[in-house]
Amino acid sequence: MSVTFLPAEAGTGIVFHRMHENGDVTELKAVSSQVGNTDLCTMLGFSPATSVATIEHLMAALYAMGVDNVVIQVTGAEIPVMDGSSAPFIEAMELAGTQTLGVKRRYIRVIKPVRIEAGNCWSEFVPHDGTRFEVEIDFPTPLIGKQSWKGELTAASFKNELSRARTFGFMRDVERLWAAGLALGSSLENSVVISDNDTVVNPEGLRYKGDEFVRHKTLDAVGDLALAGAQFIGCYRSYRGGHKMNALALKALLQDPSAYEVVEAPVSRQRVRAFEMIAVNAPEFAPWSA
Repeated sequence: MSVTFLPAEAGTGIVFHRMHENGDVTELKAVSSQVGNTDLCTMLGFSPATSVATIEHLMAALYAMGVDNVVIQVTGAEIPVMDGSSAPFIEAMELAGTQTLGVKRRYIRVIKPVRIEAGNCWSEFVPHDGTRFEVEIDFPTPLIGKQSWKGELTAASFKNELSRARTFGFMRDVERLWAAGLALGSSLENSVVISDNDTVVNPEGLRYKGDEFVRHKTLDAVGDLALAGAQFIGCYRSYRGGHKMNALALKALLQDPSAYEVVEAPVSRQRVRAFEMIAVNAPEFAPWSA
């Protein structure tokens, strides 16, 4: 299994090419309308034979580093999990370098709150001058308990505070998945594993003191919201969220034209203020379409 990144022209967006052994290629645009299963990860496509799974860590890296146009060739059914974080993808992009294209970047700016709830879990978008994440988790285990991460999302903050946070799970759940033939690639090399005694099994411990767990949940949220097809201006908040809640919140936002507007910014990878943006005709830009 391998992943190859190919430069793409402005307007291409992020496109996955699943390369099949018979030479066929399935093209999947990284947009909300193409999201399939979100039970254990985020998947593009609706059939196991033609989908690409576990895209969230890669999408988070692309979003945070400001990469808007790239073709990603995948020789398998999912993106390699690497070390369970976004860090290897960040390193690869920095090694290869990126190029600024001579077109204006468009953003989705949140102009009114949009909220979804499911039991005691909720997620919402609210207006904000910038791109901000406020993520809180609450697990019934003392090792994790209640944790939160709040901050403005920039390339630097993502790289330093979120990118190395690994996916995590409980040993009892991993063993059950293995018995069912799932998560066969999961190991201590790419996951933080919590024992039945409520301790971290990994010999090296946690990368971010005690809150690597919520940092990874925030990383996941960045990757899932990257499927808007454009970067957003606003604040995303969630409590006990996950891939499914992230996907539902994003769809709720995009299905309400009164909740957002599409704006243009100068040609720059630097963060710009909202008042520098120019509103454009939203129907001309539909990153969430098929």
